[in-house]
This record gives sequence, structure tokens and C-alpha cells, in this order.
Amino acid sequence: MISYESIAELVAAAEKANRKISEIVLADQALDMGKSEQQVFDQMDHDIDVMREAVAYGKRKEQRSTSGLTGGEGYKMETYSQKTHGGLSGDIVSHAMMRALAVAGCNASMGRIVATPTAGSCGIMPGCLLTLMEEKGMDRKDVVMSMFTAAAFGMVIARNACIAGAQGGCQAECGSAAGMTAAAMVELAGGTPQQCADACAVAIANQLGLVCDPVAGLVEIPCIKRNAGGVVIAFSAADIALAGIGSCIPVDECIAAMREVGNALPSSLRETARGGLAVTPTGKALKEKVFGKDEGF
Repeated sequence: MISYESIAELVAAAEKANRKISEIVLADQALDMGKSEQQVFDQMDHDIDVMREAVAYGKRKEQRSTSGLTGGEGYKMETYSQKTHGGLSGDIVSHAMMRALAVAGCNASMGRIVATPTAGSCGIMPGCLLTLMEEKGMDRKDVVMSMFTAAAFGMVIARNACIAGAQGGCQAECGSAAGMTAAAMVELAGGTPQQCADACAVAIANQLGLVCDPVAGLVEIPCIKRNAGGVVIAFSAADIALAGIGSCIPVDECIAAMREVGNALPSSLRETARGGLAVTPTGKALKEKVFGKDEGF
């Protein structure tokens, strides 16, 4: 059985067995749950359908959040990408951002999403993985398997740091999601277990210290757009690792650093809406628009 105490453990186990991280994780989870590997795989495969439905729901032109503060970001990104042939980022990245915005918008509209690892960061993994599957021809089975690698990395992060913005800031949500996703993308592209670890490390390092400052206390502003930013970080981290550029700081040390930084953040920057963008003049005005002048948090 895997203890999920460190990513180094996952890498070592995969290298020793000469298998992908996802393969040893699937076998381990099936044993732990008392199910067949096929049953566990099918559960994960179902999440792909939920992700695709969330994209479709969130990229509608008329999509609006429950609060009315946001809406239509997925539609606008798709329209822009089509008109400009991928804009400045190119088709793959712009389409991945569109999907991330759409899924995050679906969440803001109280639609069904897959928390990967949280609702606040729900757009990053589907944005990246669905784009690789639907536009770069990655096999669906391989995409599902890569999600087991992402999940295992997420379990280690949750155990040794945190994945909640209220505990560790947005670095714990979007940072973890980007790291998990980057690892999955590396495996999908044929990278080694160590390269998966390096990609996760790079993604976490690039979002270290990211605060959680939701305007009006809602997972909309700036959360939705941070999902799109997380997509770009996941892509860049994966390509850096696949290029053979390792992380100077081991991923487990990056995770430990994220925990320390999160613990050092004041409560005003940990999802309380009492700092950062939430207390800018515009942020306060938007809060009053939704809740009125006399409402507090």
C-alpha cells in the first residue's frame, strides 16, 4: 500500500516497478477500496463526462453567476479565439483557458463540477486535460489514467500542506490544481515519473504566496480568471519539465514551503474577503451591490 506521505515515494515506487505513477495508484486505490481496477477506473472516467458538461454549461452566451457579478467569460474567450485564430496564446492554450473559464463559471452558477481539488480551482484540470484530449488527440483512457497521477499528487499536497484557500490562500487551491494538472500532462506526453514531480514543483513555485481574496466573499472575482492563469502555468510547467529542465527545489520541499507560506498569511488573505482585491474601492462597491451596505462578513 502507498502511504502518500511524499511525491518522492510515488516516483520511487513507479521507477522500481517500471510503471507509470497512475498505474501503481490505480492498483493501490482498487485494493484499498475493495473494488476491481476497472470499477475504480470507471468512476474516474465518469468525471470526464461531468467536466465536459460543465464546459458546455459554462460557455453559453447567457451564462451568469448566481450573484450576477460574473458571466459569459467562457463564451467571450471562445469567440475571441475563433476570431483571432487562437489570439496571442495560440489555439491550444486559448481553448484551454476558455474551458477553464467555462467550468469556473459553471461553478459560480451553481452548476455541477468536479472539484479538482476544490471548487475554487475546478477549471484548471478540465481546461488542460479536455483540451489535450479533444484537440491534440490524446486517448481518453490515457487522460483518465493521468488523473490518477494528479489525484495522488493532490493527496500528498493535502496531507503535507493544504488545498483550501481558507487555510493556505489561493496558492493552496489554484497552485495545487496547477501542480496536479502539470504532472498529469507530463505523464500524458510520455514524460517520466520524475518529470511529473518536477512539473508539479515548478507550478507550485510559480504560485507560491498567492492569496485568497474573493470579492464579496464569493468564488467569482478574481477566482474565475485565476483558473485561466492556472492553466497557463500548468502548460508552462509541463513543457519545462518535458524539456528536461528539472526543479532545483524538490517538489516535496516546495509543498512544505507552501504550507509555511500559507501559515504565515494573515487571516485577511485567507478567504475572509478582508484583504487584497476584496477591500479595494471597487471590491467593496461590488459587495454592496450584492449584499447591501449593512451586510458584513
